Amino acid sequence: MVLLHVLFEHAVGYALLALKEVEEISLLLPQVEECVLNLGKFHNIVRLVAFCPFSSSQVALENANAVSEGVVHEDLRLLLETHLPSKKKKVLLGVGDPKIGAAIQEELGYNCQTGGVIAEILRGVRLHFHNLVKGLTDLSACKAQLGLGHSYSRAKVKFNVNRVDNMIIQSISLLDQLDKDINTFSMRVREWYGYHFPELVKIINDNATYCRLAQFIGNRRELNEEKLEKLEELTMDAAKAKAILDASRSSMGMDISAIDLINIESFSSRVVSLSEYRQSLHTYLRSKMSQVAPSLSALIGEAVGARLIAHAGSLTNLAKYPASTVQILGAEKALFRALKTRGNTPKYGLIFHSTFIGRAAAKNKGRISRYLANKCSIASRIDCFSEVPTSVFGEKLREQVEERLSFYETGEIPRKNLDVMKEAMVQAEEAAAEITRKLEKQEKKRLKKEKKRLAAIALASPENSSSTLEECEETSERPKKKKKQKPHEAPQENGMEDPSVSSKPKKKKSFPKEELVSDLEETAGSGSLTKRKKSFPKEEPDSDPEESGNKRVPKKKRKFSSKEEPLSSGPEEAAASKNISSKKKKKLRKLSQEN
Repeated sequence: MVLLHVLFEHAVGYALLALKEVEEISLLLPQVEECVLNLGKFHNIVRLVAFCPFSSSQVALENANAVSEGVVHEDLRLLLETHLPSKKKKVLLGVGDPKIGAAIQEELGYNCQTGGVIAEILRGVRLHFHNLVKGLTDLSACKAQLGLGHSYSRAKVKFNVNRVDNMIIQSISLLDQLDKDINTFSMRVREWYGYHFPELVKIINDNATYCRLAQFIGNRRELNEEKLEKLEELTMDAAKAKAILDASRSSMGMDISAIDLINIESFSSRVVSLSEYRQSLHTYLRSKMSQVAPSLSALIGEAVGARLIAHAGSLTNLAKYPASTVQILGAEKALFRALKTRGNTPKYGLIFHSTFIGRAAAKNKGRISRYLANKCSIASRIDCFSEVPTSVFGEKLREQVEERLSFYETGEIPRKNLDVMKEAMVQAEEAAAEITRKLEKQEKKRLKKEKKRLAAIALASPENSSSTLEECEETSERPKKKKKQKPHEAPQENGMEDPSVSSKPKKKKSFPKEELVSDLEETAGSGSLTKRKKSFPKEEPDSDPEESGNKRVPKKKRKFSSKEEPLSSGPEEAAASKNISSKKKKKLRKLSQEN
């Protein structure tokens, strides 16, 4: 009996479901069709075997990319190997995508089936998935699908942005449009200026040159021998310049007013600027083709190679085409018309613009176009899938086409493809090594510049920090000096000094003997002498809040004012004050011994 399992891929994870055991799978189709919309009936047929949730949005994106490319991811492999029965012949796995089914059958050996009853079962699972998995709500499932869809689309867009063949497609399209516009505008200038100087049309064939001459000549009656040198520069031909000068003297054109000439010259300058931009665009296209498809551009030319890429949609699509498709690319109308009328199919499409088909004889055009399409297909695949782009293979393939062309004309046998490719491989390795060497040198130079820049920044930062530190020190020193000067000015409004100032130690002041004796008598019974010593004012007299209310405040103020000058004087007076304080200590000791 065959066991039918169904694999369902969702934005939140993989789900493996089992169906009831039946001998014929086709018998399930009418039952499934009836119960898809009914959840209760659907549960009777389908049961959830295993569910493998994705750990993060990045893992979900990797699995989505793997499923879209038909690759078995490791998460999917682990789920199938763990929960499917070991007897692979008795297991039938239903999948929605044939590519992933083929990959599972090839790698894991399980028989896979798509379409029919599997599609109906997957439709029911998609409808009731949030009810089959515990803890999953319809809202969270919708949010997961929306987030994965945005991530998947963003990844695809980023991939396309990095593929610069989009720029080639736009450039060649713009180049073709400019050719048409320049041709139309030049014909308008020819017709407009031809009323005044009709002979110039027959002498000058190039559109851009004609517009430059119309802008330069203006009124033909003002053309003389002095302008002959400038005419030679514009026409790049002395004979044509002389013919223009002669024709202007005997022209049959009508006279033209100044305002008409101004308008003709303005329009001619626009056409000239368009032709100059066309040349710069062609240079840009050549540089892009040398970067994206060097082998194809070396083989068939930049313009034809860019048209092939644009017609195919991308370089990857062109690389996937067989040589027979590349041969008639661009001649689809003729091909389907020939198939409809049972006529001869076209022999070439866009590759007809290459020089090889034009150089071949009429009987060999079909043969050389087929050979050239074969080489173009090889070159496009080399450009698309090679890591280091190089034009070595394109040059070798071009040599092969040249040898084949000479073989058709002279019968000279060309070299074998194997020998040519061996030479190309050796040269390509050397070119790749040289390119990598250049890239390494550029990277080293970039790193050196970065190191120098960082070193300069590191040198600049210590200087700034040191300057800031010096400024901070200066600013911190300035207020200290001001605070030293504050006590000498005057007491504050409440008769007390700032505590921040009074807390700092000051120099000891000298007092007369009578004052010391009176102080000792007053404090004889109040406490010990050591305590009196500690409470004795070591700072300025008005800094002690206890003494501010004493009767002896005027005396202390007088002493303070008298001592104001010595405090601000030099070091000699400071030394004298130290001697006075030592004498005062000796007197205090004697008085204490007497008591």
